[in-house]
Amino acid sequence: MENTTFAYMIGLIATICAIIFGYAAFRRNQKRDNENEGSLKSDIGYIKAGIDDLKKQQDKSDERYINLVCKVAEVETSTKQAHKRLDEHIAEGRG
Repeated sequence: MENTTFAYMIGLIATICAIIFGYAAFRRNQKRDNENEGSLKSDIGYIKAGIDDLKKQQDKSDERYINLVCKVAEVETSTKQAHKRLDEHIAEGRG
């Protein structure tokens, strides 16, 4: 009888230890998960900031492109007027 009581006690102690160690491992992994989650949030923040910078650069590039198109249109108009004046000048016999 003494052997069976001893075996039950060892089984009970082993079960309690397994529960305690299982809970400790669960808590440890939960802390690691929180650290990983923080790291991922930080990385996502950096990605968002990079995207915002790219959008600003694209907006500036769009502005420069529009200004360039306007200047080219002005040059084309000026060139047409200059050709018209040259043609008139040549037609009057001055050229």
